[in-house]
Amino acid sequence: MLGSTHGTLTTDSRRARVIACGEPPGPAVHGRPAAVDDLDVGGRPLYADVPDLDRFFRPESVAVIGASDAEGRPNTGVTRQLIEWAQRVGARLHPVHPTRPAVFGIPCVPSVTELPEQVDLAVLLVAEPLPVIEQLAEAKARFAVVFASGFAETGAAGAAAQERLAAAVAQSGMRLLGPNTNLNAFERFREDLDGPGIALITQSGHQGRPVFALQELGIRLTHWAPTGNEADLETADFLSWFAERPEVGAVACYLEGLKDGRSFLLAADRAARRRVPVVAVKVGRTETGARTAASHTGKLTGADAVVDAAMRQYGVIRVDGLDELQDTAALLARARPPRAEGVVVYSISGGTGAHFADLATEAGLRLPALSAAKQAELHQWIPEFLSVANPVDNGGHPVGDERGRKIIDAILADPSVGVLICPVTGPFPPLSDRLVQDLVDAAEETDKLVCVVWGSPVGTEPAYREVLLGSSRVATFRTVGNCITAVRAWRDHHRFVTGYRSPFDEAPRTPSPSFRKAQALMRPGRQLSEHAAKQLLRAYGIRVPREQLVTSAAAAVRAAGLVGYPVVMKASGARIAHKTELGLVKIGLTSASQVRDAYRELTDVARYEDVSLDGVLVCQMVERGVEMVVGAAHDELFGPTVTVGLGGVLVEVLRDAAVRVPPFGEEQARDMLEDLRGRALLDGVRGRPPADLDALVEVVLRVQRMVVELGDEVAELDINPLMVLPRGQGAVALDALVVCR
Repeated sequence: MLGSTHGTLTTDSRRARVIACGEPPGPAVHGRPAAVDDLDVGGRPLYADVPDLDRFFRPESVAVIGASDAEGRPNTGVTRQLIEWAQRVGARLHPVHPTRPAVFGIPCVPSVTELPEQVDLAVLLVAEPLPVIEQLAEAKARFAVVFASGFAETGAAGAAAQERLAAAVAQSGMRLLGPNTNLNAFERFREDLDGPGIALITQSGHQGRPVFALQELGIRLTHWAPTGNEADLETADFLSWFAERPEVGAVACYLEGLKDGRSFLLAADRAARRRVPVVAVKVGRTETGARTAASHTGKLTGADAVVDAAMRQYGVIRVDGLDELQDTAALLARARPPRAEGVVVYSISGGTGAHFADLATEAGLRLPALSAAKQAELHQWIPEFLSVANPVDNGGHPVGDERGRKIIDAILADPSVGVLICPVTGPFPPLSDRLVQDLVDAAEETDKLVCVVWGSPVGTEPAYREVLLGSSRVATFRTVGNCITAVRAWRDHHRFVTGYRSPFDEAPRTPSPSFRKAQALMRPGRQLSEHAAKQLLRAYGIRVPREQLVTSAAAAVRAAGLVGYPVVMKASGARIAHKTELGLVKIGLTSASQVRDAYRELTDVARYEDVSLDGVLVCQMVERGVEMVVGAAHDELFGPTVTVGLGGVLVEVLRDAAVRVPPFGEEQARDMLEDLRGRALLDGVRGRPPADLDALVEVVLRVQRMVVELGDEVAELDINPLMVLPRGQGAVALDALVVCR
């Protein structure tokens, strides 16, 4: 839709622009300079290398600096853990200590400079890691882990120390995990579990414990990356690497902050391309949570609405609790793709089935009524007085014969059914035991999803511990809410990745013809007048009303004749933000005398309010349409963002808006409209005609192109109101505000 603003400059032209504007050739991509083809038109990366982390998780040689076997020393337990881990992965371990000849019977070397070989991984258990990092760099170690705290999480002095640490690592080519991290990567993982597993990324080791404990329920964990303060290696690096691993069925994340928003999106994009689900708890939804996260990790949490939108754009499933993280990641890692959308609830209790159906439907799951033929089939084994339309109420699962299994098989055979969910509110042997055994046996023979909610508060029953948890084909939950959350996420993930096209592939790499015109209008550090702001919009093909800027009453009358009555008159100046509140707008003027009077009144008010004017705008009056707002802002984490919402003078009261992070395409722009609570206004209400949605989407995409090209030069942009006219008639930007950085 942006064909009229796409540039045709070559890659060499882009390079010439970079040099002419004094811009750097782009950020380094994991240690190598970014090539021109790796950057969008605004100089942001479109590609990130996947770091080779094989030797981090499976090193051949390990050094432990600060190793100890002294009784009662904190480093002693850690050293023992690392020795056991090295033995499990087949790595040679070298303790380093300045005075000890051996640690746990393993010969020590006094310093890094005397290591007998180049090591793949060095674990630093020392309070002052910087001198050791510099020595490891000279020894060409591949990876280092800094366990110590006292860095960016503690304030300005700690942040400066972390910067020095990061600079030393960047110059060396070595990769660093931490500081302020722990040794969860070197835990004992169960090796008797098979199938796709969960890879875990956490910025707090404690918060990863519930997911790690899934192994006790028979769910495989493949890796654990505790990223800490992310002075070098960050969440995005591990996410990119995990997305390439065949044994990883899903990635579970606990995030307190993101080091770099763009890097995270590139990593999430890589996972989406490879259909690897990513489930995340991201703290910072509230001001209190954001402050706590910043104090703990020393990173930006980002505006939560932007974080939420960015995650949804790339298919990252955001959940709130660690229990939801467990259950959702486990289901997504192991369940096959959906065969059908329909969900059937199978219950031994009519009340349980009805309650579950209400909650599932409210959450957006589809519970189709089974066909008359299917209901008749089920009534062969279920009494006629029980409802089997969906939910299916069996009144008590048959125990003494094969009817129970036949009921389950008949439901799963229905082509409209993709999921069978059986809530068991409590154990009721032998009925519940036979029920779960039939469900497990049926699950082994179907490619559809079978879920059980085991509602017993005890969880020690053999039916649960031995039968349900012994099956890799039944997804077992302890709460109804977590089951519904996980099933909805599973459905949404597969919808998202089917036909996923990366927006980075389509991102513009060369400037449009509009770019030069726009740059000439920018005034660094200043707000543009409405007239200049509209010129900027016009440069990017966004329609504005017919208007003229005048500096006298006589000129205003001539302009009104050219524009055509009725007209709107507005004061125009770089310092005016809210003209209506100041009385600097006059609407519905229909005669020359009204125009002359309005001009004098506007200039008088401006003098009284001490507002500097560059003139008065005489504008075409546009009335018939839906008032929307389209804007852009600069997010500290993600850079440019684009917003659309209900506009007009109540925009700040209604607060009905949707945001996206560039790059995004037409489909995402249309999805923004679906996010609005007032979406129905665009379809026409109370006899009004439907609005021109195509024109509104076009404006959103053109604003995106503008802020991507101008990059950090635009601090804030608001088109309010954007009058969206009836279908086929377009959209007109009636007012605009632009603040330059």
